[in-house]
Amino acid sequence: MKQPVIVIVGPTAVGKTKTGIELAKRLNGEIISGDSVQVYQGMDIGSAKVTEEEMDGVAHHMLDLVNPDDEMSVARFQTLARQAIADIANRGKLPIIVGGTGLYIRAILYDYQFTAQAENKELRQELEQFAAEQGADALHARLRQLDPNRAEEIHPNNVQRVVRAIEVAESGQTQTSGSEPSLYESLLFVLHMDDRDRLYDRINERVDLMVGQGLVEEVRQLVDAGFADTKAMQAIGYKEIVPVLSGAPLEPAVEQLKRNTRRFAKRQLTWFRHQFDGVWVEMGTISFEQNFKIIYDRTVGFLKAVNSDWPEDRNR
Repeated sequence: MKQPVIVIVGPTAVGKTKTGIELAKRLNGEIISGDSVQVYQGMDIGSAKVTEEEMDGVAHHMLDLVNPDDEMSVARFQTLARQAIADIANRGKLPIIVGGTGLYIRAILYDYQFTAQAENKELRQELEQFAAEQGADALHARLRQLDPNRAEEIHPNNVQRVVRAIEVAESGQTQTSGSEPSLYESLLFVLHMDDRDRLYDRINERVDLMVGQGLVEEVRQLVDAGFADTKAMQAIGYKEIVPVLSGAPLEPAVEQLKRNTRRFAKRQLTWFRHQFDGVWVEMGTISFEQNFKIIYDRTVGFLKAVNSDWPEDRNR
């Protein structure tokens, strides 16, 4: 029997963290973060990393694993997350993946094989120059011509990954293979809000809260520690604030951060719609408690279907 895994994805600010924690408390679970930025130490506020208080005693994995100058590839993330799933399951607990980085979560669940590929530094420089002059969308269009499937998996604004994908496609090598579930029996929930304006208001409020919690100081500490030029610092929530440290006004930077986060949320939903076959839960029309009951009941039904001995509530 495959190991049951519950997955909760959705755009930023939709309520994934709270939902995952409440589900873990009811079903004796532990959380695996499915976020590509929260693996970095010191990148807490800008990545909306769960706090100790918010955890409410529920164990979390895949947080604070490496310094920002230690790149976390999809393949490395896949290996570590699968190790965390095995550890959780071996202790008789339920693994619950919660996050918004779709490609990383998909790599955990499905039989993605990553192989070493040769680098082409001249082509990389040419592509980076092309992106700087023509824009990220034009670069992404080149990838779509070479490898439409890979283009669907990468957001246009992730220029570094688009460049790498074109580099590999030009070499004729395969980047990933396999799309069938490999190790797990998974139930996936996609949390969303049909009222886009309401979601965007929540995003704007979250950004204001981040600034109030000390986002600028967090970015300053990372820059002072020598991480300014790392890939991690290109993440939304950090790249917008760096110029403020050199004297740029804060208000326009905050507005840019809000705009970038809203656009990212829109891309996340598009990606989930195309890449995940899950249960879509509308979080904006009824109360959290009502939505949680829908998710909880569906989860218990799923767990009983894959394991007839599964108790109704493992924490009773």
